[in-house]
Amino acid sequence: MKRLRLPRLTLATALAAAVMSTAACGVGGSGGSGDQPKKTGKTEGNITFRTLQLKPTFTDYVQGVIDAFEKKYPDVKVKWEDVPGEGYNEKLVADAQAGSLPDVVNINTDSFQLLADRGILADISQLDPKAKADFVPGAWDQYKLPDKGDAVYAYPWYVTPEILTYNKALFEKSGLDVDKPPTTVEELFDQAEQITEKSGGKYSAFMADPKSRLPGDWQKMAVPILNDAGDEFTFHTDKAVEWVKRMKKLYAKGAMPKESLTGAADINQLYGAGKIVFGPGSPGFVKDIKENAPKVYDNTAVAKAITGTLGHIGIYTQSIGVRKDTKHPDAATAFAKWVTNGPNQVEFSQHATIYPSNAKGLDDPRFADRGDGTDAETVARATGADLLREAQLDANTPVQWTSQVGDAVVRQMQKGIKGDISAEDAVKKAQDDANKILAKQRDQ
Repeated sequence: MKRLRLPRLTLATALAAAVMSTAACGVGGSGGSGDQPKKTGKTEGNITFRTLQLKPTFTDYVQGVIDAFEKKYPDVKVKWEDVPGEGYNEKLVADAQAGSLPDVVNINTDSFQLLADRGILADISQLDPKAKADFVPGAWDQYKLPDKGDAVYAYPWYVTPEILTYNKALFEKSGLDVDKPPTTVEELFDQAEQITEKSGGKYSAFMADPKSRLPGDWQKMAVPILNDAGDEFTFHTDKAVEWVKRMKKLYAKGAMPKESLTGAADINQLYGAGKIVFGPGSPGFVKDIKENAPKVYDNTAVAKAITGTLGHIGIYTQSIGVRKDTKHPDAATAFAKWVTNGPNQVEFSQHATIYPSNAKGLDDPRFADRGDGTDAETVARATGADLLREAQLDANTPVQWTSQVGDAVVRQMQKGIKGDISAEDAVKKAQDDANKILAKQRDQ
């Protein structure tokens, strides 16, 4: 699950912007991970709430949530601070080391690991034992850590599921059935080969960038990313090698834009110009195409994400964590739960192309409405909601797959896809590099 533009897509950018290279930094926590805050029964005190890059686009919404909370809990005052996406993880680390992390903080699946693994965040499953029932299971599970049992270190907030978008006109022109898009990675490769044969070089099938494709493609192919203990990468398999071989073959044939291998190509521009068949896998991008490329939008079809035989999709999430040593655990917990409740998440989704992680919020009628089935944005919203309800979400990027691990894997995959090294060597070297990084991170 990953990069969007500002300012119109500020929120979606926040979903992905904070994946920095700080996962190996040491962070000093206060006390062991088992020392959870003790509630007093009094919801009172002054607390600080930090969000990631929501001002000014969502100022009215967030301030409204705060005002309503303070009205319900008059003995609590919430100070809201919003910080830019660039350097966000580094700021979290620095503030945690300095003891100045806010009481309630907006985190994602990368930054939560930095803090939770060092004992900075409260375990929500202990602090609020009934909270689990309120959320979509896949979103709730995103904020667990290996070897920490059922501990969950944040309330899930807004989410974006993966979907499939494609250009119906180009699909049909390639001799494919527009009502039968791919459902597995292998089918995607097969269709990409046919698209390339029919396109005459006028358009490509999909983007090559391994950074956006892995580990998702491998997980959908049932490639084991980690061992059962979660302490060693195990993706060096025949299936992973076959993935590189097929990518190399398709890349050489022109099934992917050459510049997309390094992530230099803009998928919005390519799809909007009718130069690529399979578009971005996010409902938010559908809205972008609608606004910026209406002719292509009219030819855009939406289907459920490629899930593979295991029924897995990816979701991108943000969450709200509670600082473990907050002086006001009752107020901080109540506010974090307030921000992430069903009504507030549904209202947020009306201001941005996001989904509630709150199960009751996801049951709102607007997420079931497909209209007459012809408007891609409406269908995308309903399709994404269906996937969040029914798909297995345990194939999301594991916390061990840090930005450093991802970069190391990508370097080898690029070499393999270009043909600089063999597919076998690419996967083996990628696994070796990833395990060296994992061991280093574990020792710090």
